[in-house]
Amino acid sequence: MGTPDVAVLQEQLLERRQKLEAAIVDVEEPRQLVQLLEDVDAALERMRTGSYGLCKACHEPIETERLLSDPLIEYCLDHLTPSQQSALEEDLDMAAKIQSALLPRRNLDFEGWEVFHHYGPAGAVSGDYCDLLTDSETKELVFLVGDVSGKGVAASMLMAHLHAMFRSLIPTGLPLVKLVERANRLLCESTMAASYATLVCGRATKSGEVEISNAGHCPPLVIRGGERTTVEATGLPIGLFCAGEYSVKRLHLDPGDTLVLYTDGLTEARDPGAAEYGVARLSNLVEGRRGLSPEVLIDACLKDLAAFRAGTPMGDDLTIMVIRRTG
Repeated sequence: MGTPDVAVLQEQLLERRQKLEAAIVDVEEPRQLVQLLEDVDAALERMRTGSYGLCKACHEPIETERLLSDPLIEYCLDHLTPSQQSALEEDLDMAAKIQSALLPRRNLDFEGWEVFHHYGPAGAVSGDYCDLLTDSETKELVFLVGDVSGKGVAASMLMAHLHAMFRSLIPTGLPLVKLVERANRLLCESTMAASYATLVCGRATKSGEVEISNAGHCPPLVIRGGERTTVEATGLPIGLFCAGEYSVKRLHLDPGDTLVLYTDGLTEARDPGAAEYGVARLSNLVEGRRGLSPEVLIDACLKDLAAFRAGTPMGDDLTIMVIRRTG
């Protein structure tokens, strides 16, 4: 992510300042709130003078994802004190544990559907979103794969926000298109202007009927018999505009048909010569292995990706979910 929008952060800090002033009046021991208010005022002053976002020690830009996570910080990672570094490491370790606990089980066999996923953060935490929910009464499977804006802790916080939001919305039984529209509005109203997420949200029934809404995300691959198709995006990423409109694509999968969802950490991975892995290579690999189980297919994808990268470090988080109809 590029330079944070200081005007947006300033507006949000001013809102926080008003809330702090109101809270201080009602608290018996307001010392900590007063200190926080002073920190907010100091950040607002740095915005006024044009020094906001620059490290007080080296005067170089502070990491964008850290500013988005905590707009009050004043030092870059290279100039944290030992105690600050230790606290940051503890926070990252805790964030990684929390994020891991939010993930669905890796393998799922439900009402004629077999699902497996791989979730690989590029760092301590990930900005990828991955979830599976089942309904024993309707016999429906809901699947979600997404990629939130930013990186690091700020992105992982937005991922957790999405997880909680969809876990609350899905049990309401909203039609899929209304579900995505509601999530878009909630995300837009409850986060910063620079926060958004690409998303694939789908629902599969016991009879093989599948609905998919693609909000600006990488196009899922559909392998049906000898036919290979994609589900292209029909709407903008959620969280960009509160009045965003979305649509749903409907298709039928027979036993043996496969749906592959992924994030751009897969298709935009690069080899030592900076060439991208690409959708075409992924499509050819998947199409040639139609009969494999989701777990074996994902393993084949990861091995092919590793061979392609030839030691090149991961540049982004990587998520793959394979859904196969078995009966």
